[in-house]
Amino acid sequence: MKRVENKVVLITGGASGVGKADALLLAAEGARVVVADVNCQAGQGVADEIGAHALFIELDVADETHWQRAIAKTLSHFGRLDVLVNNAAICPLGTIEQASLEQWRNVMRVNADGYFLGCKYAVEAMKNNAAGGSIIMMSSVAALAGLAPMCAYSSSKGAVTALTRSVAVHCKQQGYRIRCNSVHPDGIWTPMTQAMVPDLDPVALGIGDNPMARMCMPKDVADLVLFLASDESRFINGAELRIDNAQLISGIA
Repeated sequence: MKRVENKVVLITGGASGVGKADALLLAAEGARVVVADVNCQAGQGVADEIGAHALFIELDVADETHWQRAIAKTLSHFGRLDVLVNNAAICPLGTIEQASLEQWRNVMRVNADGYFLGCKYAVEAMKNNAAGGSIIMMSSVAALAGLAPMCAYSSSKGAVTALTRSVAVHCKQQGYRIRCNSVHPDGIWTPMTQAMVPDLDPVALGIGDNPMARMCMPKDVADLVLFLASDESRFINGAELRIDNAQLISGIA
């Protein structure tokens, strides 16, 4: 079954990790995919792997002119935009005592400014669609719990979560039929995470083998993104959806 047949989806950070998993799965389910990333070689590689129904666009999510160009190219190439997956992010470590103002501003530039710009231009592109659209915001359990080692990252994801609610309510009030939901994973086994915890026990990944596992695979997130991109989730709007194996509510550090 092609669950997102002919939907046009733009995915930021689509060159690797969760973004790549999203792109491959959505394309397999019938979507036309715009892979957007600052890594041109890897991003073009993902688009080439998908084939004719994919387009790569270089995109620095914190640059407004890049967003204007990306949306224009998407509309020119595919004719419309149905789904935005705001996925690109950075995650440097640093507690409130360790983090510098420079680190804070850099994280906010990508993780908060970038998502704001994505929503702003996606709403403009989608609001006249007869079927509306879906904006999927990659947040984190860091936005819902206190993660001391990630001060700037946690704060940026809190901004993403609040922005999600604002966009969802605005679009509903305006009658745009655009839904906006946030996704909150705990750990995801991606190149970014692997660099942070290179000695992680592989058992932590196997939820089928270890019921205490808190680290999921990119495909686990992509499965939820697919659902939110599809019409199956048409009445889910402004929601915070956790992918954490009950980590947040278990009270286990």
